[in-house]
Amino acid sequence: MSASNAAHYRARLRKVLQYIDANLDGDLDLDQLCEVAACSKYHFQRQFSGLLGIGVYKYVQLRRLKRAAFQLVFRPQQQVIDIALGCGYQGPEAFARAFRKNIGQSPSDFRKQPQWRPWYAIYQPLAVLRAKHMNIENAFEPVEIRQVNAIPVALLEHRGDPQLIGESIRRFIEWRKQNHLPPSRSATFNLLYDDPQTTPAAQYRLGLCAATEQPVLPNESGVVPASIPAGRCAVMRYTGADEGLREAVGYLYAQWLPQSGEDLRDFPVYCQRIKFFPDVPENEAVIDIFLPLQ
Repeated sequence: MSASNAAHYRARLRKVLQYIDANLDGDLDLDQLCEVAACSKYHFQRQFSGLLGIGVYKYVQLRRLKRAAFQLVFRPQQQVIDIALGCGYQGPEAFARAFRKNIGQSPSDFRKQPQWRPWYAIYQPLAVLRAKHMNIENAFEPVEIRQVNAIPVALLEHRGDPQLIGESIRRFIEWRKQNHLPPSRSATFNLLYDDPQTTPAAQYRLGLCAATEQPVLPNESGVVPASIPAGRCAVMRYTGADEGLREAVGYLYAQWLPQSGEDLRDFPVYCQRIKFFPDVPENEAVIDIFLPLQ
């Protein structure tokens, strides 16, 4: 296959992946996906599995169940029946069977005590494939330099295996609820201390932050008062799934910074989460990345 033909097929695939992300609640039958891909159904399934390494029906099911898993754990106010219907199942029984078969736990067990390592074993290979095919650079907006004011925050540091971040996120969400600091009134930041792909799992750190000026009292959750310091930052908006965040940060370091003439400040790169998955489709999540400058 020539380079131009390969690029053409990948562009079709990328369009289908984006459509699936945006329509997990909708009609994702084969005829509709073939129309999006502008491809005959006699060939589409083979092209999809040949390029992505997984059948289209399985891919759609796993995408829906990923969103369901996030809703079960991080959105406890959502009823299981509503999550099941959003996955295209007619009721909770069929949803529970599919969830257990694919994830290894029932929805209720996953909500109570998610087994994150087996979950990552399922979804990490899919994340790698999506990062390869989703053309993430198109999700970057132009970099601008801003003077950022100091931001007092409540900070929970996740330390250890990045596959277990979900437990820290759930604990932080519960603390925010107890202290009436939802994202709608308290901006959400992440301090990206380490790269999970190059840092030993036991040494990995990630900061989970909620902007607040109210006192952070001693608590069992491990949340402490902290501050994101004032200073100049290169700021770039990224729109898309978290699996593309590493590449977006890498773009700032490897491409933008050498050409900018700027020097870095002694504070880790951080990001502000503007729109969240699973509240919005994963390809519509919005993250502002801040690279501290002198």
